[in-house]
Amino acid sequence: MERQKLLDRRDELRERLAAIRRDLGGGLDRDLEEQAQQLENQETLMEIARVAEAELADLERKLAEGGEEGNS
Repeated sequence: MERQKLLDRRDELRERLAAIRRDLGGGLDRDLEEQAQQLENQETLMEIARVAEAELADLERKLAEGGEEGNS
């Protein structure tokens, strides 16, 4: 993958993770039914964040190695 595509994807993942962190840090609604839905969504958001963080770490490793797959 070319360097600019890696940089663009890295930026996209960083934005996604920031949005997830905002959502997770927002607290719970007062309504109990809404709280139940929010708690269900938290598990999904945490998994999405885990996957995004793993991809971000991989992209950052590739960028540190020169930005191209297969470069040593």
